Amino acid sequence: MLDKQEIKRYARHISLENVGMEGQERLKAAKVLVIGAGGLGAPVLQYLTAAGVGIIGIVDHDIVDESNLQRQVNFTIEDVRTSKVDASIARLSRLNPFVIFQAHKTALSTENALELFAHYDIVLDGTDNFPTRYLINDACVLLDKPFVHGSIFKFQGQVAVFNYNNGPSYRCLYPEAPGAGEAPNCSEVGVLGILPGVIGTRMATECIKMILGIGKVLSGSVEVVDLLENQNVQLTVKRNDANFRRTALEDAYEEVCETKGMLGDSITAAALHHRLSKKEDVVILDVREDFELAICAFEGALHIPLQQIPVRMSEIPKSTPVIAVCHHGVRSANAIQYLMQNGFENLTNLEGGIHTWAVEVDPNMETY
Repeated sequence: MLDKQEIKRYARHISLENVGMEGQERLKAAKVLVIGAGGLGAPVLQYLTAAGVGIIGIVDHDIVDESNLQRQVNFTIEDVRTSKVDASIARLSRLNPFVIFQAHKTALSTENALELFAHYDIVLDGTDNFPTRYLINDACVLLDKPFVHGSIFKFQGQVAVFNYNNGPSYRCLYPEAPGAGEAPNCSEVGVLGILPGVIGTRMATECIKMILGIGKVLSGSVEVVDLLENQNVQLTVKRNDANFRRTALEDAYEEVCETKGMLGDSITAAALHHRLSKKEDVVILDVREDFELAICAFEGALHIPLQQIPVRMSEIPKSTPVIAVCHHGVRSANAIQYLMQNGFENLTNLEGGIHTWAVEVDPNMETY
């Protein structure tokens, strides 16, 4: 039941013929899990909170970075280097004290996905990588829970609802995952700051429609939005029953989305730090752009932007171990692929790139 303060707060909802008091009480009784508190998660969380969804869980293990502020509107400069989950809940609690927030400051994995999802009615996917998207899909299929998917890339975004009322799953749209090197994330290619707001509000809308049981839910279709060209189209997705015969989660979703462009070895930030502290003879090959070096860089690194690799290969040693780095490890993986095709055998990729180094090894390093 709604008390007097809640009735006053939600008056504009209650006055809608498709919502009313019963609909607002459904919102209050709903339990929604949001995976990712970043670009897409920010508008999703704001509008679900404002709408009065009773219990909202937030899954994210990341911290706020200054570069997030261009689009992740739940955060301020004071939140930099703090937990995204903690910062989100602090802000959202001030927006609506009637909502109960549940913090899950962890990375989603095969070990915790089913247990986490079991406590919620609807899952919203605000992640930015294929392994996690397939994990979310499979867990929702096993538990028979609908989930709202959103993704963004430069000026374009997608929204869809999967596993809803016998509708298709994410695997019906993408039966096979691209390699990570073939699908750069927003940190590598950029994203228009307002785009997550557009897509995130659409995601929240579909979630609220499902809770209320009203309107036409975006199941069986993918809505594609292009803000640069002012285009908005819906593509049909058909259900493939074979994608619903799963009995368990995959052992390792990173292997499902094996990085086709990432050849050769990789090294963690901690392992690289150990090698550098021992003053081993290694060359750091930084393939980022010039403007990125002004933010942070490894001292003494060899800087060759990715697109210049073909014409500057002669500058890269073939006898000394070379550690390739970029922001998140995608461009450096592509550089390694090209170089190995041209006779290099001494290459290793820094997993997670400089961003991971700044988080795990050197918290004082400026990152983005």
